[in-house]
Amino acid sequence: MAVQPEGTPCWADAMFSDVEGAKSFYGDVLGWTFSEASSEFGNYTQALVNGKAVAAVVPPMPGAEGQSAWCLYFASPDAAATARKIRDKGGEVLMEPMAVGDFGTMLLAREPSGAVFGVWQAGVHEGFELTAEPGAYCWAELFTREPDRSDPFLMGVFPYTAQQLLDDEMDFRLFNVGDETVLGRMLMTDEFPPEVPSYVNVYFTVEDCDAAVAKATERGAILRFGPMSSPFGRFAALTDPQGASFSVIDITTTEGDMPKLSDVT
Repeated sequence: MAVQPEGTPCWADAMFSDVEGAKSFYGDVLGWTFSEASSEFGNYTQALVNGKAVAAVVPPMPGAEGQSAWCLYFASPDAAATARKIRDKGGEVLMEPMAVGDFGTMLLAREPSGAVFGVWQAGVHEGFELTAEPGAYCWAELFTREPDRSDPFLMGVFPYTAQQLLDDEMDFRLFNVGDETVLGRMLMTDEFPPEVPSYVNVYFTVEDCDAAVAKATERGAILRFGPMSSPFGRFAALTDPQGASFSVIDITTTEGDMPKLSDVT
């Protein structure tokens, strides 16, 4: 795959205190196999589907142990310039742009409502080698209680246009790069416990949502929502045994009409 346009989700990884446990869980649920751990880069281990890189798992750095969480990276042609925009628009740079060998340059940041995300300036590693196929990344949404802070931040940092879902039941916005819809934003309602912070929810594609949920819960995951069918596919939200939230979606099983959208000016 070519280097992704600026603002396009291009990679996902997660830190796990029990990396072998994570490999076993995701191997069962998503069919991942794994490359050799890269000791030079903190035992960073890529997850593979049919030999193609789809994500990575890594043990925490000493002193950085904490809640496991999936981190989504957005493509940037210039990580340093993106870091400046993040600060200018009210975000926080948690880790300054850092070259990772000749693979590329990464940074970690927090948007104004608190969700953590990454930025990736590709070198020889251009990001996902497979998307929207079983086991691979498919979609992501920012869940936030403060869309009035998150929305202008996203559009200020990345070259997005936006569309609002015309639905009285939910406040949901889509962000586009050119003609490609790349990210959703969902307002967190009172259904979310107050201690749950803003976060980016990553969706992985599965052949059968219900079967994936059954396998995940059998392996110790907690089902948070669904399975539910939608015009986009049948999906469910889960928390893995180490506390990392993610969703699974079968994009071949759809139900209902596509929602109406209004361009945001």
